[in-house]
Amino acid sequence: MNNIFILNMILLLLYYMRECLKMKKIYIAGPDVFEKDSIEIGKRVVALCKEYGYIGLYPLDNVVDFSQPKQKIAQDIFEANRAMIKEADIVIANVNPFRGKEPDSGTIWECGYAYGLGKEVYAYMQDTDAYITRFSDEEKSPLDGHYVDKQNRVIEDFAYPLNLMIACSVKEIIRGEFEDVLKNIQK
Repeated sequence: MNNIFILNMILLLLYYMRECLKMKKIYIAGPDVFEKDSIEIGKRVVALCKEYGYIGLYPLDNVVDFSQPKQKIAQDIFEANRAMIKEADIVIANVNPFRGKEPDSGTIWECGYAYGLGKEVYAYMQDTDAYITRFSDEEKSPLDGHYVDKQNRVIEDFAYPLNLMIACSVKEIIRGEFEDVLKNIQK
């Protein structure tokens, strides 16, 4: 009887391991790591990944020694996140404006790196209207058929919510939240 129980446990463990190996991994990119409740945010999105049949890879799950010099810490974070992106099958990025009109530059680097590796990259944001609409009339002026900002630089207007290099490299920019992307890729 004891041997049958052990055999069943081993078979159950092997089945679970096989199912986990089939699950796609999602790297969770975005400036959420800078929020006060970043650990809770990570737990929530990793749980959502599991609920939808994926393994979530959250950057703050990496183990980094913070007793080192700052530049060594930065290099370790960079290498750990880069390794996670390599391990992932999919990247889901929060590209909402961060400290201005543009997304977080680190998140954009992660999207470009993942795209370069041939990963599926999805982005989400609250406002998917054209980028030009983020500028008030006081912030833009018409010039030769385009709009320019206060420094006389052309404001990109390709009817995308982001710079064309991101908009054209992601599979889709979804209006909403992280879970909205998970729902969309389940279709």
